[in-house]
Amino acid sequence: MATLTSDPSRGSEKDISSLDEKDKRIGGDVEAFSDTSSETVVLNDERAIATHVISVEDDPSLSPWTFRAFFVGIGLSAFGGVLAEIYYFKPQTVLVSTMFLAIISYVIGVFLATVIPRRGFFRYLNPGPFNKKENVFVVIMASAAANSALGTEVCLIFQLYYNITPNPAASIFLLFSSQLLGYGLGGMMRTILLYPSRMLYPGTLPLVSMFDAFYQKGEANHKKLKLFYWVFWAIFFWEMVPEWIFPLLTGFSVFCLANPTSGNFTRIFGGSNGNEGLGLLSVCFDWQYISGGVNPFAIPLKAQFSNLLGYLLCMVVFVIVWYRNIWQAQNFPFLSQTLFYENGTVYDQLLILNDQYEVDPTLLAEQGLPYYASTWVVQLLATNLGLAATFTHLLLWNREDLRGAWSWMNITSIRRIWAEFDWRFWKASGERKFTPEEEANMDPHYKEMLKYPDAPNSWYFVTLVISFIIALVVIYKTNSTLPWWGFVIALLLATLSILFFGALYAITGFGFIIQPFVQMIGGFLHPRKPMANMYFVLYSYNSVTQAQLLLRDLKIAQYTKLPPRAAFTAQIIGTLFGSVLNFILMNSIINNQRPILLSVEGTNIWSGQQPQQYNSQAIAWGGLSHELFAIGKRYDWVAWAYVVGLVVPVPFWLVHRYFPKLRMDYLYTPVICYFIGWLCVGINSSILSYFCIAWLSQWYLRTRYPRWFAKYNYILGAALDGGTQVMVFILSFSVFGAAGTSHLFPQWWGANQGGNYDRK
Repeated sequence: MATLTSDPSRGSEKDISSLDEKDKRIGGDVEAFSDTSSETVVLNDERAIATHVISVEDDPSLSPWTFRAFFVGIGLSAFGGVLAEIYYFKPQTVLVSTMFLAIISYVIGVFLATVIPRRGFFRYLNPGPFNKKENVFVVIMASAAANSALGTEVCLIFQLYYNITPNPAASIFLLFSSQLLGYGLGGMMRTILLYPSRMLYPGTLPLVSMFDAFYQKGEANHKKLKLFYWVFWAIFFWEMVPEWIFPLLTGFSVFCLANPTSGNFTRIFGGSNGNEGLGLLSVCFDWQYISGGVNPFAIPLKAQFSNLLGYLLCMVVFVIVWYRNIWQAQNFPFLSQTLFYENGTVYDQLLILNDQYEVDPTLLAEQGLPYYASTWVVQLLATNLGLAATFTHLLLWNREDLRGAWSWMNITSIRRIWAEFDWRFWKASGERKFTPEEEANMDPHYKEMLKYPDAPNSWYFVTLVISFIIALVVIYKTNSTLPWWGFVIALLLATLSILFFGALYAITGFGFIIQPFVQMIGGFLHPRKPMANMYFVLYSYNSVTQAQLLLRDLKIAQYTKLPPRAAFTAQIIGTLFGSVLNFILMNSIINNQRPILLSVEGTNIWSGQQPQQYNSQAIAWGGLSHELFAIGKRYDWVAWAYVVGLVVPVPFWLVHRYFPKLRMDYLYTPVICYFIGWLCVGINSSILSYFCIAWLSQWYLRTRYPRWFAKYNYILGAALDGGTQVMVFILSFSVFGAAGTSHLFPQWWGANQGGNYDRK
């Protein structure tokens, strides 16, 4: 993609000689301009942001290899792994936040450093103040564990819907292989997806900025830390209001309040409750939902602009599809992701499967083909459109970058790798040599990391090979119905997707959910085999997700100067430990809550909505892809969208080539396409507030008050996220029923507990 460029409206440029010596030394494309007060530096590209917003300096004397770091890391990994699996079975989707883990680990680490003596034997337990590298080590380990592994979903569906109890050992190895395949693939692509400055990973900047504020000294940093604490505690107490006391503030819509009985108003302006409406012009005062996907303080303006275009198109398309009754839209809910009969009742997919867990044509003829809500069809179509556009967009704008990722795939390079390969991979040093030109263009953070021994490619390669072998054994031992060649295709698809979608995620901060696309490919390869489709998705889509998580955490390590081998160790320990805890807790919940998990409604404490959705998608794509999505079938445009998406970026690229002044390079066509289906489910009332804050941050503050932006923008975002997530965690267990009975706030005008908060 083209380099982020400056806004032509921001004012006249001045000579860069006015910058201070530090700005010159750390490099980056920075520009100076004059505002009404003083000359300031505007950050206009990824390198400038990464070198001016967060610290480039490193203290090599700080060590993450302490007993304290492992003790806190394993403890928080257990906490995060258990909590993530509990949340998976909740009616309200809540994720264990990395920011939350960072704050908790900081508090625990400082507490241990304060109370444990530092003399005699205790100096091994408390070698000194809790340092930044220990904190990052703990966070990477705990965040790797604090995810509900997708493999548990497969094991869960076996037990709930197929009455199969998988062998415990096979299940554990299924989790290990599916979680680590992506690590091996992602680790092999570090050169292109991690080290360059252009791979910014914007979502990590608030977290890294918070680490800097916690551990740097000096008056300037004291001010940043003071701002963090003030905002943290302010949003901490405020979140109790929209989350519990005054939930109408989740989506305050004048239109819905003025006409609370109109279904049309609810569909267009409503959005304070899940799947209610598009939330047009609703105002949200709940930071949990404003920053629920990505922090608006973090995403670059260029990506936000494309996001905004996609959002506007989404509302237009959804309204047209509904009111023109396309795909019988008005027979079904406006927003939903469930399968339906034609009359609008929920489709029972179990009635079309035979005893081999494959779709039976006779049973299918009796039940009829299922339907989707039409807005969900648009989401599937837009997803395929955006995914296909990603390939063409990156090939047009970033060919050289992508070519570098495959530079090792030639005879000479392979021979050199083989000649230098050391079977003692744990000792491989992977000495790195660079040309003067490469050193001049090197990312300053990566350059600081060169003093530490790398976690060489052989480590990731061995991880990949071991996971590959285990996965092959598992798919046959568990009777997955997925053949070996299907598994190999899934892995090749994951490899290609990691390169393209990993690059887009690293540059824009938007991570695309490619599950529908992968399910479509698996469905056409293995027709009428929903179980094979689940495994195909597990080893392809989940590998892409895991690779992105690995690279994100390695970027955090690069920004904070955590040695690569420490980061690798933390990720492997956290992932394996978390997988075991996921499996143990999953079985416990199934044994005790099976009837509730199978029910459509669930309770206010437990819900099987996520495994139900995953199973429904496996039935639709794995069992009925040829009947629903093939050429000439009801939803054939979902598949055709992939072909159209390959062409979408071409006109923009041609216009920019011949008419560069039109600035078509400012548009991320994959982002625009993907977000046409953005509002398909969930609470949508926060979108207006999100864009207002995002543009205030990335346009107004960045161009009008750039020094304030560089110092405080990301720490402000971190404080808002941190305070919110700590309060949401407390409320989840105290009043929302995560620990048992829920306690809703008493009914009043601002808390309409008998229906939608905005009165419909």
